[in-house]
Amino acid sequence: MGFVAHFDIDAFYASVAIHDDPSLRGKPVAVAGRHRRAVVLTASYEARPFGVRSALPLYKALELCPQLVVVPPDMQRYKNISRDVFAIFAARGHAVEGLSLDEAFVDLGEMSLDEASAYAAEVRADVHERTGLTVSAGVATGKMVAKTASDSCKPDGLLAIAPGGEAAFLASLPAARLWGVGPKTAARLQTFGITTIGQIALLEDAQARAIFGSWGPNVRDLARGIDTRKIEPERETKSISSETTFEYDVRDESKLIEVLREQAVDVAEKLERDGCVASTVGIKVKRSDFRVFGRQTHLAEPTRDARLIYRAAMHCLRRANLAGTPIRLLGLRVASIALGDAKQISLFQSGRNP
Repeated sequence: MGFVAHFDIDAFYASVAIHDDPSLRGKPVAVAGRHRRAVVLTASYEARPFGVRSALPLYKALELCPQLVVVPPDMQRYKNISRDVFAIFAARGHAVEGLSLDEAFVDLGEMSLDEASAYAAEVRADVHERTGLTVSAGVATGKMVAKTASDSCKPDGLLAIAPGGEAAFLASLPAARLWGVGPKTAARLQTFGITTIGQIALLEDAQARAIFGSWGPNVRDLARGIDTRKIEPERETKSISSETTFEYDVRDESKLIEVLREQAVDVAEKLERDGCVASTVGIKVKRSDFRVFGRQTHLAEPTRDARLIYRAAMHCLRRANLAGTPIRLLGLRVASIALGDAKQISLFQSGRNP
């Protein structure tokens, strides 16, 4: 029998902060920026009973938990730890599909449930010994059930679902726990009297299509624990982006130009690190009224040259014709990404700005 393991570092950013500063242990901790519009990136488990969670505006988090300790993010530190953890995932020769810095699927191949559980336990112990962080793990015959299992045993747990027990494990869980069922879909399901995954599993094909559309039978099969998707160790990078949310709305075009220049350097460095080039450059703009729009352009040749990316982004910015419009967020994105060489940018040769 083939098994999949899902590993997820518990409260990753907050756990790193607590590991690096033991005086934070046992306290409600949130990782967030310092500006007025900052949102919580991760909250420690001590903060969660107060309602503090990821994506919550920081000012609301502080209202809910006045004693909350706010720690600034350290992305380079997280990336370094993630690299060490993923090396542990891959050390035994299994295929690894990364989902983010702190979670991944591992294809365990043909083995018994006991062997798969023992492997997951060894990985969790190795991660803790090397980084001081705890990892929750789920083991199952399919990706969705493995991930749901790891989510169900957090923090610092291991849950293995025996073959044939997938549907029973999922049945009583809320419908929103099923992949593909977001808050809007969950609310719509309630109008049909459906609140659990088990109820979705009982749908006939016609009922599933009526509720979910053409992909309804696939959703129903997932609810039954049927998941034949394979581990994808070489996940394609579809785009790379850099975004800035301003503390106060920006009307000054010179400020937007300055931010685009910084973002072009950031994106170019990411392309360089991955050995990739991009053929499409675009910008994302969120106005003060929260309306979002974008502009993009295609390059004559693929590049990772920060200056060319910046110039293309400036072309998009001029096309946007903002004319003093108050801007809440500005982002730069490159797409149509492929592995490839490019003449190295003068930014890295001479240190000059784009």
